[in-house]
Amino acid sequence: MVHRGIATLSGAMMLCFLILSGLDTQFFFLHFYESLIYLVIILMLFYFADHWAYMLGIMAPTVWILQQLVMGFLWNVLRSTASYVTGGERPTGTDVITVLTAILAVMMIIFCVRHWRREFSGLGKFWPTFVGSLVVIIIYYGILWYWFGSLFPWK
Repeated sequence: MVHRGIATLSGAMMLCFLILSGLDTQFFFLHFYESLIYLVIILMLFYFADHWAYMLGIMAPTVWILQQLVMGFLWNVLRSTASYVTGGERPTGTDVITVLTAILAVMMIIFCVRHWRREFSGLGKFWPTFVGSLVVIIIYYGILWYWFGSLFPWK
């Protein structure tokens, strides 16, 4: 495996989602499903499909962070964590793991962008890889959003 750092970050993200599935049992299958894309990234790195792994490593955490921000979950977690630092209530285990997942997601994006630029910049692989990865991400998160929406029907 060429890039152990990205594989390690991907494994850590996967582990965070699996821990969240244990802590937040109401959403066990959703968190388990969230972890699967990071297993795919590890497998792509193992089978030398690096350009696909890097692009998914950029897009999947970015969409996850944006999704958490838009839905307000990440803001609430950051607010509760900040209140603990200033002497407020202690954050829950779910809050701590969510903050850790967000930190790992930002690190993953940075590492994957750096590796992409170093190895594939100027080779003409950007657009085909971007479009293919975008289709995968749209399908992946479309299933996740449909599933989450079916758990809580909007009125």
